[in-house]
Amino acid sequence: MSVVIVGGSVAGISTARALRDHGYRGAVTVLEAEHRPPYDKPPLSKEMLSAPCPQPVPLLTSEELVTLDIDLRLGVTATGLEPARKVVRTTSGEVGYSTLVVATGSRPRTLPRAEGLTGVHTLRCADDAAALHAELPTARHLVIIGGGFIGSEIASAATQHTCRITIIEAQCAPLCHVLGAEVGTHIADLHRSQEVAVLVGHQVHRFIGDTRIDAVAMADGTELPADLVVIGIGALPAIDWLRDSGLPLANGVICDENLRVEGYPDLYAVGDAAYRHHPLYGEPLRIEHWTNAGEHGRLAAATITGGTPPAPQLPYVWTDLYGRRIQIVGRPALGRVAAQFGSMADGAYVAIYADESGVAVGAFVADHPGSLMACRRAILAHSLANEIDVRLQPVADTAPHDT
Repeated sequence: MSVVIVGGSVAGISTARALRDHGYRGAVTVLEAEHRPPYDKPPLSKEMLSAPCPQPVPLLTSEELVTLDIDLRLGVTATGLEPARKVVRTTSGEVGYSTLVVATGSRPRTLPRAEGLTGVHTLRCADDAAALHAELPTARHLVIIGGGFIGSEIASAATQHTCRITIIEAQCAPLCHVLGAEVGTHIADLHRSQEVAVLVGHQVHRFIGDTRIDAVAMADGTELPADLVVIGIGALPAIDWLRDSGLPLANGVICDENLRVEGYPDLYAVGDAAYRHHPLYGEPLRIEHWTNAGEHGRLAAATITGGTPPAPQLPYVWTDLYGRRIQIVGRPALGRVAAQFGSMADGAYVAIYADESGVAVGAFVADHPGSLMACRRAILAHSLANEIDVRLQPVADTAPHDT
C-alpha cells in the first residue's frame, strides 16, 4: 500500500506526520511543486517581511524527513489525475498510488494586468515574500488592495519602513464579511492609529503604468500614487489540475466529514483544497486557516489507517497586528454582536456574536486570551452569549448590531 500526498504545505505535511503517528508503515510520497523544502505559511506576511535576512520557517528538518521515512519530491507539479488507473500525472511523469490525498492548497486571487507589471505583488509563497521584502525598504507609496488578514498583516509589517501605506477595501470595513461592520470598523481604527490610511467602500478600476506601477485608479476616478502594490483579495482552491478527473468539484474538492472525496473511497482532500461537510455545522465549508489544515491532516490519517478520528474543532484563526494579538473562534458571520467587553482602542477587547435565539456562534478577542477558551467552550455547548464569563468591563451598549 502507498499513500501519495499532492502538496507539501501544512495540510500535506500534517497528514504525512499523522500517518506515521497512527502506525502506518507503508510508503508515503509527498509531491511538492516548489523547489524548496516544506515551510510554514503564516510567517510569510509577518516575520518574513520584517526580518533583516528573511528565511522560511521549515515544517520538517532533514533528520525528521529520514525518521518519518517520507519520499519528498520537490519541483514536481501535479497536472492531472486518472482515478480509474490510480495515477497522478505530473511534470516528472506518472505517479501511482493506493490512496491519494489532495493537499494543493489555494492560489491568490488577482486583478487584470497585475501580472507583468513590476511592483505589483500577491503573497502566497516564500518567493513572493522575498520579492516584497526586497522592495519595501525603498518604496514611497504602498497600496494594499484588500483589508483582510493578508492585507492587514502586510500593512502591520510595512509600518517598520518609511513608505506611506494605504489600504483599499471594497467593503464598508476591513473583514466586514467575517466580523460585521462594527468590529470591522475597530480594525480600521487600529490601522489608522498607526498612520495607515484606510479607504473603505472603494473598488479598484485599473493600474496605471507602462512597465512599472505608477498609480492605482479607483472606480470613482480617484488616483492614488503607488510604486508598490499588494493584492490581498482572497484565494481560490488550487484544483484546476483536477478539472478533467471526474472528481466532484465546487468551492474545492467535495468530501464528507471524514475528508473522503464523495464517490472515491481511496481519495481524500485536506486543507484549503477541501470543501468538507463540516460535522459541527451540517453544511460544506472550505476553511483557509492554519489550524484547520493541521486538523485535516490528523483526521485524514486517522480515517486512512482506521484509527480514532479527532473531535471536530471550531474554526479558529489568529493574527498579530501592530503588536496586538487578534483571535477569532467560531463563525461570527452567522450572528450579530450581542455583547462587548473592554475597549479595542485602550486595551483588551472581546465581542461575542449570537444567533437570533441568543446562542453564541462566534467571538472576536483582542489581547485577552483567557476569554478565548471561555468563548470556545460556550460556543461548543450552544450556550447563550450573555452567559459567557468574560473578565472585562462590559460595554454599555450591548444591543445586537447587524453584521
